[in-house]
Amino acid sequence: MTLLGDTKVAGASASRSGEVIQIRGGRPLRGQVDVRGAKNLATKAMVASLLGETPSTLRDVPDIRDVEVVRSLLEVHGVAVSEGEEPGSLILDPSAAKSANFEEIDAHAGSSRIPILFCGPLLHLLGQAFIPDLGGCRIGDRPIDFHLDALRAFGAIVDKQPSGIRLSAPEGLHGADIELPYPSVGATEQVLLTAVRANGVTELRNAAIEPEIMDLIGVLQKMGAIISYEPNRVIFIEGVQELRGYDHRSLFDRNEAASWASAALATDGDIFVKGARQYEMLTFLNVYRKVGGDFDITDEGIRFRRGEAPLKPVIVETDVHPGFMTDWQQPLIVALTQAHGTSVVHETVYENRFGFIEALNQMGADIVVHPRGLDGPYRRVPRRALEQAAVITGPTPLRGADIVVPDLRGGYSHVIAALTAEGTSRVSGVGIIRRGYEKFFEKLTALGADFDVVG
Repeated sequence: MTLLGDTKVAGASASRSGEVIQIRGGRPLRGQVDVRGAKNLATKAMVASLLGETPSTLRDVPDIRDVEVVRSLLEVHGVAVSEGEEPGSLILDPSAAKSANFEEIDAHAGSSRIPILFCGPLLHLLGQAFIPDLGGCRIGDRPIDFHLDALRAFGAIVDKQPSGIRLSAPEGLHGADIELPYPSVGATEQVLLTAVRANGVTELRNAAIEPEIMDLIGVLQKMGAIISYEPNRVIFIEGVQELRGYDHRSLFDRNEAASWASAALATDGDIFVKGARQYEMLTFLNVYRKVGGDFDITDEGIRFRRGEAPLKPVIVETDVHPGFMTDWQQPLIVALTQAHGTSVVHETVYENRFGFIEALNQMGADIVVHPRGLDGPYRRVPRRALEQAAVITGPTPLRGADIVVPDLRGGYSHVIAALTAEGTSRVSGVGIIRRGYEKFFEKLTALGADFDVVG
């Protein structure tokens, strides 16, 4: 295998080496991979450091592009970011925080949607904030209306401009009574990051309760915030005058852990995911067992592999936590192409998360996408107007093909499909996978994958 390395990148002009890999498939993935802090927690905890009067220390920070983007955005706002003594730790000092101009923010944000979460902390700190047009993975409409409506409820003035959105709070921010139309993770994070220093009490109803949200609440409580939640998706935040820095170890990345688990299933491999924990993956583990996967849970992590019997078809409905995560279904679908029978995956969270399936069909899979979803007596998740359904009939042998990565999880799924397939595949645009998978090429090498980085 020829490895050019995972290049650390920051900013829109950063290097994009390793965009194309050539994979020779048909080899089971076997070995160990380590997972560190969750992308969906580490980046938000970094933003939270803006709220503190003293430096914060974040541990188990993954070495991924999204972290580099947030680091760059913090630095252009005057936050000093340095490496801690412990590998994978960052020290974030907001004492010299300042406003940043549009060109700096736009250049460092790139395609990330993280800048929207800077709004609340910056409004508290500086009285103003600016966010450029937002990017992110092309998996469907991700409107920021939930965010803007929440910020308005806190008293922010929102001025939409051709280049982006400018926000101000000349009279400060106050507590609010907010009910989200949908338990959006991003909007819940927005409310938490804004409410903790708003004047008064905020009640948030229909909140997201993902483990990463609970971990962010833990971070904010360490800083001095007063936050309580009820089992009916209601969160109460009592605003405080000031917050201090935190020292926190990030929750493990359950999305990456589930991805490697599906890779073991698809390739008939055997992968030990060090750092994975059972509690945050209960729903995934149940589906994994139904498909015919096997796993061993230890204090160090979880070992994933196929069981002795052929893989079985399943019906899955994605949903907000504690349901089956939308990020889990794409790698799982690759494994389901090898199951004996017909599986159905109902995607209810994003309306365009099946864009990666066309490439799988090109490789020999038998998958039919129903753009308006499918009904049935077994359905438990409330239907949404944007939902889709994928019907996967298997087993179907996969063959090598030329593939272009569409998004983060879809791109990972394409790589796993190429590793499962017989023959050689050329996968373009794999740089996007480094947004959420640390040391991706090195981990593939450790698992025995046969590939070259060719461009």
